[in-house]
Amino acid sequence: MLSPVMGSPSSSLESLSVKRETSRLENLADLVFGLALSVCALSLLGSPPQTQAQIQTDILWFMFSFMILIHFWADYSDIMTVLPIETRATLLLTEVMLFLVVLQPYLLYLLNQSGRELTEYASTIYALDLGGLMVISAFFYQQLSIEEKKLAPQESLARYRRTRDFHLISAACFFLTILPQFWTIQIGGTPTRYLIWLAPLVVTWISRILSWIRAHARR
Repeated sequence: MLSPVMGSPSSSLESLSVKRETSRLENLADLVFGLALSVCALSLLGSPPQTQAQIQTDILWFMFSFMILIHFWADYSDIMTVLPIETRATLLLTEVMLFLVVLQPYLLYLLNQSGRELTEYASTIYALDLGGLMVISAFFYQQLSIEEKKLAPQESLARYRRTRDFHLISAACFFLTILPQFWTIQIGGTPTRYLIWLAPLVVTWISRILSWIRAHARR
Protein backbone atom coordinates (compact mmCIF):
# COMPACT_ATOMS: atom_id res chain seq x y z
CA MET A 1 0.00 0.00 0.00
CA LEU A 2 1.28 3.43 -0.89
CA SER A 3 2.12 5.81 1.92
CA PRO A 4 -0.07 8.98 1.90
CA VAL A 5 3.11 11.04 2.14
CA MET A 6 4.57 9.56 -1.02
CA GLY A 7 1.52 10.13 -3.19
CA SER A 8 0.32 8.08 -6.13
CA PRO A 9 2.57 7.01 -9.04
CA SER A 10 0.38 8.92 -11.50
CA SER A 11 0.80 12.22 -9.62
CA SER A 12 4.57 11.67 -9.43
CA LEU A 13 4.76 10.99 -13.16
CA GLU A 14 2.66 14.07 -13.90
CA SER A 15 4.91 16.23 -11.72
CA LEU A 16 8.00 14.82 -13.44
CA SER A 17 6.47 15.52 -16.85
CA VAL A 18 5.72 19.16 -15.90
CA LYS A 19 9.26 19.64 -14.59
CA ARG A 20 10.72 18.15 -17.77
CA GLU A 21 8.57 20.37 -20.00
CA THR A 22 9.52 23.43 -17.95
CA SER A 23 13.21 22.56 -18.19
CA ARG A 24 13.02 22.09 -21.97
CA LEU A 25 11.20 25.39 -22.39
CA GLU A 26 13.76 27.19 -20.22
CA ASN A 27 16.58 25.77 -22.34
CA LEU A 28 14.82 26.91 -25.51
CA ALA A 29 14.26 30.37 -24.00
CA ASP A 30 17.94 30.68 -23.06
CA LEU A 31 18.88 29.72 -26.63
CA VAL A 32 16.41 32.22 -28.15
CA PHE A 33 17.61 35.09 -25.95
CA GLY A 34 21.25 34.25 -26.71
CA LEU A 35 20.61 34.11 -30.47
CA ALA A 36 18.65 37.35 -30.37
CA LEU A 37 21.57 39.14 -28.69
CA SER A 38 24.01 37.71 -31.24
CA VAL A 39 21.84 38.66 -34.21
CA CYS A 40 21.39 42.18 -32.80
CA ALA A 41 25.16 42.60 -32.90
CA LEU A 42 25.40 41.13 -36.42
CA SER A 43 22.58 43.37 -37.68
CA LEU A 44 24.85 46.38 -37.15
CA LEU A 45 27.30 44.95 -39.70
CA GLY A 46 24.76 45.24 -42.52
CA SER A 47 25.72 48.83 -43.22
CA PRO A 48 29.14 49.91 -41.89
CA PRO A 49 29.05 53.44 -40.39
CA GLN A 50 30.61 56.27 -42.35
CA THR A 51 30.95 58.82 -39.53
CA GLN A 52 31.71 58.92 -35.83
CA ALA A 53 28.11 59.96 -35.17
CA GLN A 54 26.86 56.81 -36.90
CA ILE A 55 29.17 54.66 -34.78
CA GLN A 56 27.81 56.24 -31.63
CA THR A 57 24.22 55.75 -32.80
CA ASP A 58 24.85 52.08 -33.61
CA ILE A 59 26.40 51.47 -30.20
CA LEU A 60 23.54 53.23 -28.39
CA TRP A 61 20.90 51.22 -30.25
CA PHE A 62 22.70 47.97 -29.54
CA MET A 63 23.14 48.93 -25.88
CA PHE A 64 19.42 49.66 -25.59
CA SER A 65 18.43 46.38 -27.24
CA PHE A 66 21.00 44.47 -25.18
CA MET A 67 19.70 45.84 -21.88
CA ILE A 68 16.07 45.23 -22.88
CA LEU A 69 16.75 41.58 -23.77
CA ILE A 70 18.84 41.01 -20.65
CA HIS A 71 16.05 42.51 -18.54
CA PHE A 72 13.42 40.16 -19.96
CA TRP A 73 15.76 37.15 -19.80
CA ALA A 74 16.51 37.84 -16.11
CA ASP A 75 12.79 38.30 -15.36
CA TYR A 76 11.83 35.13 -17.23
CA SER A 77 14.53 33.10 -15.46
CA ASP A 78 13.31 34.42 -12.11
CA ILE A 79 9.71 33.60 -12.97
CA MET A 80 10.39 30.07 -14.21
CA THR A 81 12.12 29.09 -10.97
CA VAL A 82 8.71 29.39 -9.33
CA LEU A 83 5.99 29.27 -11.99
CA PRO A 84 5.31 25.80 -13.48
CA ILE A 85 4.24 25.39 -17.10
CA GLU A 86 0.88 23.93 -16.12
CA THR A 87 -1.70 25.82 -18.18
CA ARG A 88 -2.27 26.44 -21.86
CA ALA A 89 -2.24 30.19 -21.22
CA THR A 90 1.24 30.07 -19.66
CA LEU A 91 2.61 27.93 -22.47
CA LEU A 92 1.00 30.06 -25.19
CA LEU A 93 2.24 33.33 -23.69
CA THR A 94 5.74 31.90 -23.38
CA GLU A 95 5.68 31.06 -27.10
CA VAL A 96 4.42 34.57 -27.95
CA MET A 97 7.14 36.08 -25.74
CA LEU A 98 9.87 34.12 -27.55
CA PHE A 99 8.46 35.26 -30.91
CA LEU A 100 8.59 38.90 -29.78
CA VAL A 101 12.17 38.37 -28.61
CA VAL A 102 13.19 36.87 -31.96
CA LEU A 103 11.58 39.85 -33.72
CA GLN A 104 13.80 42.33 -31.84
CA PRO A 105 16.96 41.99 -34.02
CA TYR A 106 14.97 42.51 -37.22
CA LEU A 107 13.31 45.65 -35.88
CA LEU A 108 16.66 46.93 -34.61
CA TYR A 109 18.08 46.46 -38.12
CA LEU A 110 15.19 48.43 -39.63
CA LEU A 111 15.60 51.24 -37.11
CA ASN A 112 19.27 51.51 -38.04
CA GLN A 113 19.20 51.13 -41.79
CA SER A 114 15.84 52.34 -43.11
CA GLY A 115 14.77 55.69 -44.47
CA ARG A 116 12.89 58.10 -42.24
CA GLU A 117 9.36 57.04 -43.28
CA LEU A 118 10.07 53.34 -42.85
CA THR A 119 11.93 54.01 -39.59
CA GLU A 120 8.80 55.62 -38.14
CA TYR A 121 6.77 52.53 -39.04
CA ALA A 122 9.45 50.18 -37.68
CA SER A 123 9.63 52.14 -34.43
CA THR A 124 5.86 51.79 -34.04
CA ILE A 125 6.13 48.01 -34.35
CA TYR A 126 9.09 48.08 -31.96
CA ALA A 127 6.97 49.92 -29.37
CA LEU A 128 4.21 47.30 -29.76
CA ASP A 129 6.83 44.55 -29.39
CA LEU A 130 8.19 46.04 -26.15
CA GLY A 131 4.70 46.66 -24.80
CA GLY A 132 3.70 43.08 -25.56
CA LEU A 133 6.72 41.73 -23.70
CA MET A 134 5.84 43.89 -20.70
CA VAL A 135 2.23 42.66 -20.67
CA ILE A 136 3.31 39.02 -20.81
CA SER A 137 5.77 39.52 -17.94
CA ALA A 138 3.04 41.26 -15.95
CA PHE A 139 0.76 38.24 -16.49
CA PHE A 140 3.44 35.87 -15.21
CA TYR A 141 4.06 38.01 -12.12
CA GLN A 142 0.31 38.20 -11.53
CA GLN A 143 0.16 34.40 -11.41
CA LEU A 144 2.99 34.34 -8.88
CA SER A 145 1.32 37.00 -6.72
CA ILE A 146 -1.95 35.09 -6.24
CA GLU A 147 -1.80 34.00 -2.62
CA GLU A 148 -4.23 31.09 -3.06
CA LYS A 149 -1.95 29.37 -5.59
CA LYS A 150 0.91 29.25 -3.07
CA LEU A 151 3.53 29.32 -5.81
CA ALA A 152 5.83 31.72 -3.95
CA PRO A 153 6.70 32.44 -0.31
CA GLN A 154 4.42 34.88 1.45
CA GLU A 155 7.21 37.44 1.83
CA SER A 156 7.76 37.51 -1.95
CA LEU A 157 4.15 38.29 -2.94
CA ALA A 158 4.41 42.04 -2.37
CA ARG A 159 7.55 42.21 -4.54
CA TYR A 160 5.85 40.27 -7.33
CA ARG A 161 2.85 42.61 -7.19
CA ARG A 162 5.09 45.68 -7.39
CA THR A 163 6.90 44.17 -10.36
CA ARG A 164 3.58 43.33 -12.04
CA ASP A 165 2.37 46.91 -11.62
CA PHE A 166 5.64 48.31 -12.94
CA HIS A 167 5.44 46.13 -16.05
CA LEU A 168 1.85 47.19 -16.70
CA ILE A 169 2.76 50.88 -16.38
CA SER A 170 5.76 50.33 -18.67
CA ALA A 171 3.54 48.56 -21.21
CA ALA A 172 1.16 51.53 -21.18
CA CYS A 173 4.11 53.88 -21.81
CA PHE A 174 5.30 51.83 -24.80
CA PHE A 175 1.80 51.55 -26.27
CA LEU A 176 1.23 55.27 -25.77
CA THR A 177 4.28 56.12 -27.88
CA ILE A 178 2.76 54.61 -31.01
CA LEU A 179 0.78 57.85 -31.34
CA PRO A 180 2.29 59.89 -34.21
CA GLN A 181 2.80 62.93 -31.95
CA PHE A 182 5.57 61.10 -30.13
CA TRP A 183 7.41 60.75 -33.43
CA THR A 184 6.93 64.26 -34.82
CA ILE A 185 7.76 66.04 -31.53
CA GLN A 186 11.52 65.88 -31.09
CA ILE A 187 14.05 66.97 -28.49
CA GLY A 188 17.50 67.71 -29.85
CA GLY A 189 16.61 65.94 -33.08
CA THR A 190 15.54 62.77 -31.23
CA PRO A 191 11.87 61.69 -31.37
CA THR A 192 10.26 61.76 -27.93
CA ARG A 193 9.17 58.19 -28.62
CA TYR A 194 12.76 57.05 -28.14
CA LEU A 195 13.24 59.09 -24.99
CA ILE A 196 10.11 57.65 -23.36
CA TRP A 197 11.35 54.13 -24.13
CA LEU A 198 14.37 54.81 -21.94
CA ALA A 199 12.32 55.65 -18.84
CA PRO A 200 11.32 52.08 -17.77
CA LEU A 201 14.85 50.86 -18.44
CA VAL A 202 16.41 53.61 -16.33
CA VAL A 203 13.96 52.97 -13.47
CA THR A 204 14.68 49.23 -13.61
CA TRP A 205 18.44 49.61 -13.39
CA ILE A 206 18.24 52.24 -10.65
CA SER A 207 15.97 49.89 -8.67
CA ARG A 208 18.41 47.00 -9.11
CA ILE A 209 21.38 49.11 -8.04
CA LEU A 210 19.51 50.30 -4.94
CA SER A 211 18.50 46.72 -4.11
CA TRP A 212 22.12 45.63 -4.45
CA ILE A 213 23.27 48.46 -2.17
CA ARG A 214 20.63 47.61 0.46
CA ALA A 215 21.52 43.92 0.34
CA HIS A 216 25.20 44.65 0.93
CA ALA A 217 24.41 47.20 3.65
CA ARG A 218 22.72 44.47 5.72
CA ARG A 219 25.87 42.34 5.76
